[in-house]
Amino acid sequence: AQGHGAKGDNIYEFEIEFLEPVEPKPVCRVTQRQLNITVQKKESNWWERLTKQEKRPAFLDESDAEMELKEKEEEKINKMKIESRVPKDPFRHLKKGYLIMYNLVQFLGFSWIFVNMTVRLFILGKGNFLCLTDSFYDTFHTIADMMYFCQTLALMELMNSLIGLVRSPLLPAVAQIFGRNFILFVVLGSLEEMQSKPVVFFVFYFWSIIELFRYPYYMLSCIGIEWKPLTWLRYTAWIPLYPLGGLAEAVCIIQSIPIFSETGKFSLGLPNPLNVTIQFSFLLQIYLIVLFLGIFVNFRHLYKQRKQHLGPKKRKMK
Repeated sequence: AQGHGAKGDNIYEFEIEFLEPVEPKPVCRVTQRQLNITVQKKESNWWERLTKQEKRPAFLDESDAEMELKEKEEEKINKMKIESRVPKDPFRHLKKGYLIMYNLVQFLGFSWIFVNMTVRLFILGKGNFLCLTDSFYDTFHTIADMMYFCQTLALMELMNSLIGLVRSPLLPAVAQIFGRNFILFVVLGSLEEMQSKPVVFFVFYFWSIIELFRYPYYMLSCIGIEWKPLTWLRYTAWIPLYPLGGLAEAVCIIQSIPIFSETGKFSLGLPNPLNVTIQFSFLLQIYLIVLFLGIFVNFRHLYKQRKQHLGPKKRKMK
């Protein structure tokens, strides 16, 4: 090229013999300040050096894009090395399929509960207040079978955590699953007097709403998909729902205490001179304390998870 430099008008030229083949037609762009020549590699990979000669010419320097490409290439190579060292699990796809099916079944079960209760509430509630209360009183007899199925199946979550299928702390899962099953099978399932209480509606309703966000989130996570609105709901909806669900469970326990005291059900009589009997209603009072401790454990666990998934992302230091 001919140009005007420090020594006047001259013809300027240079030659570069690249390390590997490049596209034959470079793209040239002339500006007022300089001439930009873009040379495209035939294969997009990292070169050990730019030219065939080992000593780089003084007027050449590596660009930021080249450095980034090099870093990505090295990261890819390191990742492949790490993956080659980790033994492949022959049952990986089978485990993933099982987790997808488990979460799908639970999602469909709790969806049925939620939709059924909502439809009954709005249809019966259109009549008058007595019809509305009927939907509350009849909740257990219409929903209990499906709730029995879902909460029994939920015991598999403990097994999944124990055998390492999922990476989740065991204690919060134990607190939630055994707490719910105690309410469902012992308090409600064994007392016909409790099955017609309006509080049953609220217990079942809050349980089902929470699971409408939890199980689809886990199901999508199994196939590597993250839907941000669902992630936000998964780690935010529990903030109002867990206290309301815990309050409904506490009311259920409190209302059952007089019934257990009168009937003496599950009370334990010990053979002793004083004829002491351990009332099950007294154990329920102790369980109330355990209930709130379990809620606290789950609150702490979910708060940490929320910070991890929705908290501000830390910037990488360059």
